[in-house]
Parts: sequence; structure tokens; C-alpha cells
Amino acid sequence: MIAKQLSRGLLYLVLLLAALFFVAPLYVMLATSLKDAEQIRQGNLLSLPASLSLDAWSMAWSSACTGVDCRGLQPYFWNSVRMAVPAVLLSTAWGAVNGYVLSHWKFRGSELLFGLLLFGVFMPFQVVLLPMSQVLGALGLSSSIAGLIIVHCLAGVAGTTLFFRNYYTAIPKELISAARLDGAGFWRIFWRIVLPLSTPILMVTLIWQFTNIWNDFLFGVSFSGADSKPVTVGLNNMANTSSSVKSYNVDMAAAVIAALPTMLVYVLAGQYFVKGLTAGAVKG
Repeated sequence: MIAKQLSRGLLYLVLLLAALFFVAPLYVMLATSLKDAEQIRQGNLLSLPASLSLDAWSMAWSSACTGVDCRGLQPYFWNSVRMAVPAVLLSTAWGAVNGYVLSHWKFRGSELLFGLLLFGVFMPFQVVLLPMSQVLGALGLSSSIAGLIIVHCLAGVAGTTLFFRNYYTAIPKELISAARLDGAGFWRIFWRIVLPLSTPILMVTLIWQFTNIWNDFLFGVSFSGADSKPVTVGLNNMANTSSSVKSYNVDMAAAVIAALPTMLVYVLAGQYFVKGLTAGAVKG
């Protein structure tokens, strides 16, 4: 009994230390963002702010300079919102339909097509930068938010298809066959039967896609223009903008602002993400 309690206590201690290790950078960011320049010059990263100041947050949002543009992160943040929301919804819907087809409406060559789609999950995105830029240029969508939406939809469709296809294979085929015998067609079965059963995997895919798209830097820096840069590019430009005195509190506040949407998504919907994973999102 004592050995079991010691083992459990050791396990909790290891988990606590791991949690502290991962939370420490967030604590440093928050604490530094709430300090003024004088407190930062004292050099103690782990100390609490002597007095709370939101000046760094205000500057990071509306007046910090990124190169010659001194509008803060605000325009970049809203660019990311305009890019991420439609890209997440479109790539998720596209993957849901693909997964539905590849699991219950198979056709000749469907397994080969699914295998080819899987290459998109493991393919490094660097190899598509040049051909994608040529395609966007031919379509007249270079350096635009619409172009970024298309890029993220194409980059994410392989993963979303994999999620939904693996989840939908667990739906009894007899259920789909019975609906067919009753005269239901492709879309009616999808809307009335399959989609209502898809809440767990929908939450997983939405959270997964939002996190990947919001945090993306490679596509943002490669395909965006002066008026379409996402928040990750804006944050990088702000951190690398030279000035006479480095404002670490402003940079930290900007980093927290850029990370807030994904943190809020996980806080508000994290339980659905875990439930979706255990419901078959990663089942082979």
C-alpha cells in the first residue's frame, strides 16, 4: 500500500514538474508584458511586476512599429481572422465530404486516391512554395488574403480527409445501406445521418486546422503582400525592428496577443478535442 502511494506521489511530482516546465515561458511572457522598462532593466525575468502596467499591451496592439508601419499588431491580427475563419471552415467541410465518399461511397481507384492524398500529410510544404506561387500568380491571387485561404485549404485537405475518413469507417455500413434502400441520396444521407454523428471529429478538425492556420508562418511570409500579412509575420517583423532601446515588454505583449486565439480555443473547446480523439480521430 505504501509503495503504491509513493509511486503515485512520484508520478504526480513528475507531472507537476513537467507542467511547470511548459508553463514557465508563458509566465515569463505575461510577467514581462506587465512590467515597465525600469523593472525589466533590473534583470529578474521570474519576478512579479511591482505594479501592473498595460502600456506595453496598448502599444503592441496599436502603435508599435513593424518596419516603417507603426500601427501595431492590429491590422495583422484582423488579416489572420479574415484568413483563418474561412480557411478552417472550407478545409473542414472539404475533408468531411472527402472522408464520407472514401469510406461509404467507394469507387474504382478510391483506395489509390486516398493513398495519394496521404502524401499530403507527410509532404514538406517547402516543396510546394514555387509551384504554388506560380499558380497564384496565374490566378491573379498573389499577395492576397484570398490566395492565402486557397493555399491553406489545399495544404489542410489531406489531413482533414484522413481524420474524417478514419472516423466515418466506424459508422455501420448497414445504417448507410438502410438509408439507401429507403431512397435517400448522397447528400441527404450526409446531412441527416452522417453529419449529426460527426460532432467529435468536427471539433477535433476545427481545432486542429485553426491552430495550424493561425500559427502558420511559412505560407504567410511567402504568399502575403503588404496589406495581407498575418499576425505571425507581423510579430516577427515587430520583434526584428531595430530601435534605440529594445522594448521587451512590448514584444512579449505582442507574442501573447498573437497566441491568445489559439489558447482560448483550447481552453474553451479542449474537452471536445480530447473526446474527439478518443472517439476515433486517430484510429487507423
